[in-house]
Amino acid sequence: MKSNRYIVKIAGPKNIPAFLMTLKSAGISITALESEKQVAYFKTDKKGLRQVRKHRRKFGLKVTVRLAVNDRGLETLFRSSLFLIAMVIPFICSFFLWSVTVDSERPEVSARIEKKLREDGIVKFRPLVLLPDEGEMRRELMQEDPNLSWVRFKRVGTTLEVIPMLSPVLNDKTEKEGPPSDLVARTGGVVTRFALTKGERVAHAYMTVKKGDLLASGVLEQGEERVVVGAAGAVFGEYWMEYKFSIPKVIRFKVQGEEKMEFVFKPPWHNKTLFSLESLKVVEAKSTIIQRDAQLEIVKGMEEDVVIPLLKQKVITELGAEAIIKEDKILQVAFDNDKVKGTVLFLINDNIAIKRPISQGD
Repeated sequence: MKSNRYIVKIAGPKNIPAFLMTLKSAGISITALESEKQVAYFKTDKKGLRQVRKHRRKFGLKVTVRLAVNDRGLETLFRSSLFLIAMVIPFICSFFLWSVTVDSERPEVSARIEKKLREDGIVKFRPLVLLPDEGEMRRELMQEDPNLSWVRFKRVGTTLEVIPMLSPVLNDKTEKEGPPSDLVARTGGVVTRFALTKGERVAHAYMTVKKGDLLASGVLEQGEERVVVGAAGAVFGEYWMEYKFSIPKVIRFKVQGEEKMEFVFKPPWHNKTLFSLESLKVVEAKSTIIQRDAQLEIVKGMEEDVVIPLLKQKVITELGAEAIIKEDKILQVAFDNDKVKGTVLFLINDNIAIKRPISQGD
């Protein structure tokens, strides 16, 4: 076992440097040396303590000695099996999920997501390496709840926070009833199906109509009786739309790079509550996803693979969620220094019905 260490305090108006040089020349162990004005502190062993007492009168110094009991206490701590267990157990625990929370202002949304996470096994004490990919978790949660527009995951060390983002609330208020109306075609096309809530069909499926043609009547007739109820709903049809476009030749965007993992060691004795759950988290893992700038230059040959998908997305956004693009034909594409311009034909299936008030005289 290592011999006891002593803390020596020497004080005097002079000769402190010469005294220390004498001890070093005699091969004495001197550690943790500190000096301030006419006082010096250092640690030494029993052999050094004998030399200190031997030479102190020669240099006219006042010496105070006390046992450095903390050294043996720390040595005992670091050598003990309990210390090794206290280090190994938190290290092992850092590889498991210790906290799963859902941050949502709507309790019913939180309850649904928590239930889905439990069904998928994303619960406490699950190994972190067995957690599914974020994209897979997000896809399952959004399929389960159509009201979600996105789900963000925030994982810091052994904690996972799920932040659901709800779709914007649409105005579901019933549209104010106007005067009774018929449904007519806002554009020419071929009728494909009806989704009427009121009124009587006039056109039929696969019938070709022109702009302004009557699709559904808001007047019901039975014998000599004539009742005006108004027509409402949707009539879907297919029509060709010519779309002119002009987009930048170089498209700049952000791409997700590699995930950078950083492990931070947190000694358990730094926690205010030593025996809490937080004290078990000795190793904290922080993940950072680096995003980098990227760009795509549109060149000849990319019309079908790049240009058309971009235009389809834009057209669907402009027309609405009910619209479907069934076919596309490129009529013209021109490349210049910084723009790509052209014309494309899209075969659209969408609601082609609009209301036209029924004339009832004065």
